[in-house]
Amino acid sequence: MTMTVPACHPVKPSAGPATMLAPPPRPRWVRPGLFGLLGATALLYLWGLGASGYANTFYSAAVQAGATSWKAFFFGSSDAANSIMVDKPPAALWMMELSARIFGVNPWSILVPQALEGTATVGVLYATVRRWHGPQAGLLAGAVLALTPVAVLMFRFNNPDALLVLLLTLSAYALVKAVEAGRTSWLIAAAAFVGLGFLTKMMQAYLVLPGFALTYLVAAPGALRRRIEQLLLASVALVVSSGWWVAVVELWPAADRPYVGGSQTNSVLELIFGYNGFGRLTGNEIGSVGWGRQPGGPGGGMFGGGVSRLFTSAMGSQIAWLLPAALLFLLTLLWLGRRMPRTDRLRASILLWGGWLLVTGIVLSYAQGIIHPYYTVALAPAIGALVGIGAITLWQLRSTPLARTVLAAGLASTAVWAYLLLDRAPSWQPWLRGVVLIGGLACGLALAMPARGRRKTGLVVATIAMALGLTAPAAYALDTATTPHGGAIPSAGPQGGGFGGHGPGGRPGRFPSRGLPGHRFPASGFPAGGVPVGGFPGGRRGALSGIGSLLDATAPNTALTTLLTRDADRYTWVAAAVGSNTAAGFQLATGHPVMPIGGFNGSDPSPTLATFQQYVAHDAIHYFIGGGGFPDQRGGSSSSRHIAAWVQQNFTPTTVGDTTVYDLTQPLNAG
Repeated sequence: MTMTVPACHPVKPSAGPATMLAPPPRPRWVRPGLFGLLGATALLYLWGLGASGYANTFYSAAVQAGATSWKAFFFGSSDAANSIMVDKPPAALWMMELSARIFGVNPWSILVPQALEGTATVGVLYATVRRWHGPQAGLLAGAVLALTPVAVLMFRFNNPDALLVLLLTLSAYALVKAVEAGRTSWLIAAAAFVGLGFLTKMMQAYLVLPGFALTYLVAAPGALRRRIEQLLLASVALVVSSGWWVAVVELWPAADRPYVGGSQTNSVLELIFGYNGFGRLTGNEIGSVGWGRQPGGPGGGMFGGGVSRLFTSAMGSQIAWLLPAALLFLLTLLWLGRRMPRTDRLRASILLWGGWLLVTGIVLSYAQGIIHPYYTVALAPAIGALVGIGAITLWQLRSTPLARTVLAAGLASTAVWAYLLLDRAPSWQPWLRGVVLIGGLACGLALAMPARGRRKTGLVVATIAMALGLTAPAAYALDTATTPHGGAIPSAGPQGGGFGGHGPGGRPGRFPSRGLPGHRFPASGFPAGGVPVGGFPGGRRGALSGIGSLLDATAPNTALTTLLTRDADRYTWVAAAVGSNTAAGFQLATGHPVMPIGGFNGSDPSPTLATFQQYVAHDAIHYFIGGGGFPDQRGGSSSSRHIAAWVQQNFTPTTVGDTTVYDLTQPLNAG
């Protein structure tokens, strides 16, 4: 059986550059459709955005610091006094910090840039897919991305992932432009966007590179030698765009800059290749709170590794709703394009988006270190593109049995998988499971039948099929958008999946079944002043019950805030606390720098005991706040414990509410 794949437009044909396919007339519905998609996406991402408060207080405190200190802005410091950086590069913070400088530090100024980045990502994905596959495919791809639950979560949250996904999608657009005409400038632009993604979340940005490089090497016009030379030039651009900030930090005298959070040697190179790099793959993350491959731990990384990880209860409801259909379309389109010319655009698209999906998905599936469910947002553009391209291409070929069968199988598998995912939260909208399953199977059967009758009838069936395929993820997306989220590990949908949610199966002080089955945190080991369950300001999905001081913060009461801000201008830091999230809550409440001893996990040697004692001797720190840190960390420095012990031995504790505070200007032996 032979099958003619529809020609892509408006690009040069594979035969050569002498002729040009004229763009077909743009249907009247295209522009309203695009505006409608972007408007609905913006509404979904912006509606009630302030309900999450400061969301991830770890990054919100850094935004506050960067909004008041340009040095903190450049380095990505946790506090305006520049004691330590966050454990990621600062690019994502820059967007929020510029907004906060203009509109003040508040939840809206921090979160609106994320929502706008998400809306822009949907628009860029539409533009990328439309260039080769038409507006229908572009709109469907954009809709799939916009309604992916984890995308809704991350584009309403202040983790770095929103900017990362935007930059990678921009890189894909630039690559498409480069492949069309063999333009080196566009290829360099694609590499530069990935480099900026590296300055957003380090090595995760590089996971798209194998697919991107293969796409250009195979599908771009020109001789092989020229294509290789162009890729080498793009590699230089990648190194420069990724490395300029790294070089500045490494060359800057360590005594004059903040400590590199997440490292044990005050080196951003260690952070790149260790904690945020190969450590995520091997589980060897010194100072981390992950169990990796340790004996007695859950094994296979924080959430268990393997080929099924993306479909598990921890990740499936975040990203996998349309993943079976995307994989089915990927395989089918590869088969259809097997005999096409080297520069065929359909095959180039499959290499681009399929490479993105497969490489990133495999790494997330098998990594042995800390891999959180929300990392899967990086898969959303690829899934959206493959579904959009596959569905529209096969619909155009629906006169053939293969195309009809694959379309029907794609919808049926989506309906069955949606039923299973919805069944993991059986008490939430129980009617929805039956509607999606029965409707999807019935519509799939209709798609499998030979096309007969009027064209409008087919369009009605196609519209219903797309609506049914998107119903379940859209329901989870709406639930995500209308629910406040906080903490370091948020999760989308009514399950409140991942760590410590308060949805079905979650219990305070224990991982829910979709996280780490049966692994209980120690009941003791958290000193006085630890953060209560529910986080800052409280009770939001994603806060890990029982260890709020690690993964979320709390707002101090009025009495404690008043105490900390008294004579604040006399001190470099109004207080110090173990762990960045403990410090972040007090910093956001007071508006003054609070030193996060030991960084995020409390396991970085920043500061050492000797350095802390010097700060205290020079009246640089007013108070030490008890609590914080994490007793089950994997190696790392013990400086924070030595500091806490020294303070307890030499200063008198005062209890304010339920928080223990030490005045470091009043030692026990003062008399």
